[in-house]
Amino acid sequence: MTLQDAPAPLPAPIADARPSTRSHHGDDVEDRYEWFRAKEDAAVVAHLEAENAYTAERTAHLEGLRGRIFDEIKGRTQETDLSVPTRRGQWWYYGRTVEGEQYGIQCRAPISSPDDWTPPVLAPDVEVPGEQVLLDGNVEAEGHEFFSLGSFEVTADGSRLLYGVDVAGDERYTVRVRDLVTGEQLPDEIPGTFAGATFSPDGRFIVYTTVDDAWRPDTVWLHELGTSVADDVTLFHEPDERYWVGAGFTRSDRYLMIEAGSSITSEQLIVDATDLRAQPRVIWPRTEGVEYDATHAIVDGEDVLYIVHNDGALDFEMVRVTASDPTGERTVVIPHRPGQRLLGMSAFRDWGVVAYRREGLARIGMLDYRTGGVSEIGFDEPLYAAGPGGNPEWAPPVLRIGYVSFVTPSTVYDFDVATRELLLRKRQPVLGGYDAEDYAQARVWAPAQDGSSIPISLVWKRSFGDAGEQPRPLHLYGYGSYEHSIEPGFSVARLSELDRGVVFAVAHVRGGGEMGRQWYENGKLLRKRNTFTDFVDCGRYLVDEGYTTPDRMVAEGGSAGGLLMGAVTNLAPELFAGVLAVVPFVDALTTILDPSLPLTVIEWDEWGDPLHNAEVYAYMKSYSPYENVRTDTPYPRILAVTSLNDTRVLYVEPAKWVARLREVGADALLKCEMVAGHGGVSGRYNAWKERAFELAWLLDVLGLADD
Repeated sequence: MTLQDAPAPLPAPIADARPSTRSHHGDDVEDRYEWFRAKEDAAVVAHLEAENAYTAERTAHLEGLRGRIFDEIKGRTQETDLSVPTRRGQWWYYGRTVEGEQYGIQCRAPISSPDDWTPPVLAPDVEVPGEQVLLDGNVEAEGHEFFSLGSFEVTADGSRLLYGVDVAGDERYTVRVRDLVTGEQLPDEIPGTFAGATFSPDGRFIVYTTVDDAWRPDTVWLHELGTSVADDVTLFHEPDERYWVGAGFTRSDRYLMIEAGSSITSEQLIVDATDLRAQPRVIWPRTEGVEYDATHAIVDGEDVLYIVHNDGALDFEMVRVTASDPTGERTVVIPHRPGQRLLGMSAFRDWGVVAYRREGLARIGMLDYRTGGVSEIGFDEPLYAAGPGGNPEWAPPVLRIGYVSFVTPSTVYDFDVATRELLLRKRQPVLGGYDAEDYAQARVWAPAQDGSSIPISLVWKRSFGDAGEQPRPLHLYGYGSYEHSIEPGFSVARLSELDRGVVFAVAHVRGGGEMGRQWYENGKLLRKRNTFTDFVDCGRYLVDEGYTTPDRMVAEGGSAGGLLMGAVTNLAPELFAGVLAVVPFVDALTTILDPSLPLTVIEWDEWGDPLHNAEVYAYMKSYSPYENVRTDTPYPRILAVTSLNDTRVLYVEPAKWVARLREVGADALLKCEMVAGHGGVSGRYNAWKERAFELAWLLDVLGLADD
């Protein structure tokens, strides 16, 4: 083909302007792209496909780099691997991954004796005696472009399995039941459930939740195996649109706990597990602004509830009450300590486990029921995340703990409660000669506009010199909503950046939970702008202190962190060379104004209610990214990634945002997965390819594409 014969480059898609007017509080707003919301409109689909084609062409030169990054992720991953077995009943349960297969395989093997608490050491090429395959995700996914498990549980006696499957990406799962003795599928099939269906302790019933039209889990149901779903019993329905509901059994198998919760208020109900059709009892009646979480334990032969709550305790305290009279006398077990955010309590037969945050790090401690004393489990690294996980048994002698840091791969310990010894069970293998000593992590503090100090976590490869010695390419990540904390986590994919000299940084901005409840309160509602200015201040600090320069810094955030990306791009477009916005919540005001949309009413506690409050309306309009696209300054390069079937942040938001950005001349790309949900594509290889796409774009922006 000659140069003259080469096809002309695709033009950037320019969407038709079909103006509609939004009117609230005396403010009329013309929206040219709200018509994108018509998901079934052939013109909308055609526009999204045109955006995908344009993005593919604009990034075609990165195909080789994408392939190399994918190969690096694949080459560092032990593709055929097994998880550390977890004991439940008479079995060890574990997962397998197999080279070339997208999805995991769930298995089990019998314990050797009642006293067997040491998990077998499994090797990929060694046969496991007595192994049973419970569910092969690759088999279940055959014929589907998307596959996700939302529920997976085996009865206490090990005889039956329930699992919930989503093949669209909309997080609505069909629950099915399998007889593990015969291998047969039972006729019980429950469509349209939310994640987290569970068996009753005796295995006779399934407790599950369903969602309303706004994708809010609002009803808890009881299904008796062998009966028609049409005969299922409603255990609890929550009419208040601000509240989600959920249900699960206590580790003791004594009670079913039903919870109704908004962002700021919670209420729990308790049902005896031997009489599930009984009327649920309210533990504490809901009080606006009071959150609590109750856990059942048995102390000196008495059924008690440990309740972590914030009634007059900003960072929460823990009390103990009798299960028979939970509104009666409260015994304070862990008093409120300002700055130490108490997160929760897990009860076992002989001791409890308390999770809390102090000095920006997640910590765990062992609770002595009789003295109320808490002894913290210590770790050596300055930055890490640790928490209990995989502990279904009521009376184990050990506590299973998950541990990770920016440089230490995911690690599984068993903590021997009697000896206080940490027993290493497994550390995620990283192939290709990975050595944690080749990398470093640190925390620095950036001054905010109002005098607050914002923590920034950093990780880099030592061979390029210490971070801050000279300006380096830098990838700045942020979230900052819902009191969600960004923990020091390890990423195999991130090594592809670090090994090319990029410094990875996390700005722990207000709105998150890293520094306690007040940190969250100072980044929500009418203080939300703190989240955005904190991120900008962190970026400017990293430039001022010589870590990087604006032309060598890329920002990234997803979902509510995508709102952060859109807001900071409007606030300080000159500060970043590129912005990667994943499933970004960038048309926040339009969404929050419409209570018929998924999750809107629930979100009013987080963002405010602009529909009924003119002050909130004006405040949100002042920062919502789509509302504030600028015409007076160049934008950095922008890549927005979304999914057509996302039920949390609808594809329409980034699609509208990119169309508006393109109007002002911004170099903005949109990539829309046509079969995926909020978490993106399914299958590990697909996920690696997706991340390789994003990282290749990011490295291209940083000038590192020609590695």
